[in-house]
Amino acid sequence: MTTNETAGSVGSVLDIGIDALQGGPADLAQYADKVVLVVNVASKCGLTPQYAGLELLHERYAAQGFTVLGVPCNQFMGQEPGSAEEIAEFCSATYGVTFPMTEKVEVNGEGRHPLYDRLVGFADDEGHSGDIRWNFEKFLIGRDGTVVARFSPRTEPDSAEIVAAIEGRLAG
Repeated sequence: MTTNETAGSVGSVLDIGIDALQGGPADLAQYADKVVLVVNVASKCGLTPQYAGLELLHERYAAQGFTVLGVPCNQFMGQEPGSAEEIAEFCSATYGVTFPMTEKVEVNGEGRHPLYDRLVGFADDEGHSGDIRWNFEKFLIGRDGTVVARFSPRTEPDSAEIVAAIEGRLAG
């Protein structure tokens, strides 16, 4: 696990600049002392129904210092083609999303956003690190802003491993 310890100690992801979906800075520093689940999201993906589970997690644990942070990305088969307004409307109308969303970014390649530069070095339980594999890959950020867990795109938000990881960080 030295890879993860090294990746997790690179520094806080909360000091990285990124804009909010509707414009202006997202100010990740506001999540200091919170547990955050960062998820690259898309509106036209087979995994899009995970928005419902992400919203339930957000609602269930928000009062304890937890938030989901959605990061739209159009790099996987063009499954997030909409404008910021279209994305916001889709998420709100279709899934009742209330958790914060950032601007649409690239998560892989030369144009990878600095947030994902910081995240991708962390390996999941199967040992995968590096490039994001698909929409809805999830990273759990501890209260100190470091990456503490990574989950595959197919891991449902209400899975035992995600719930346990969130609860463990909220308790600790």
